[in-house]
Amino acid sequence: MRIVKYLLGELQTNCYFLIEDNNCLIIDPADDASFILEELQRQQLNLVGMLATHGHFDHVMAVGEIQQSINLPLHIHKKDKFLIDRLEQTAEHFLGYSPIILPINNVKNLPPSPRLRWASKLKIIHTPGHTPGSSSFYFKEENALFTGDTLFKEGIGRTDLSYSSKEDLKKSLEKIFELPKETVVYPGHGEETMLEEENETLQSFNRLK
Repeated sequence: MRIVKYLLGELQTNCYFLIEDNNCLIIDPADDASFILEELQRQQLNLVGMLATHGHFDHVMAVGEIQQSINLPLHIHKKDKFLIDRLEQTAEHFLGYSPIILPINNVKNLPPSPRLRWASKLKIIHTPGHTPGSSSFYFKEENALFTGDTLFKEGIGRTDLSYSSKEDLKKSLEKIFELPKETVVYPGHGEETMLEEENETLQSFNRLK
């Protein structure tokens, strides 16, 4: 499986293409549907699914427009469905203006349907804290973990939002750090890292009151 990262949208969100043969699974479609559709066509890729690590607008804004061309659902944890429902309001709050967002009409709960099992073994880990439905996607054979805004290189997700929970995030990080230390972390923003390199990040977070 090949992993390709694109930085998309005003917040430079990481959108990941997971490619096997000519099939593509997208993790966090982010905020540039035109680019994504053109890239799928350019590489002659068959989009087989879209997963979201969580429901924040910068990770899913492109979905509605993509769905107009490719009839596929967005898979996201049910506890983040409320963020999908108020996508426009959230985007306006953080961006300072009202972006044009096509509605996401087909949303399904994780775990994904059997159609997505073309990829090697996928383990879905519920990692709440940043949002109630935040989820991480672990591909054991590829040694790859997609953490969204739960864990970054030298950082962790914010917990000062009304629906965030520092205690939940602490428990989620503990789950993540049970994975093999050589696991490569692909975060929602910034550069990749390795789990063993983020031990200090975890310890620093645990020292906070």
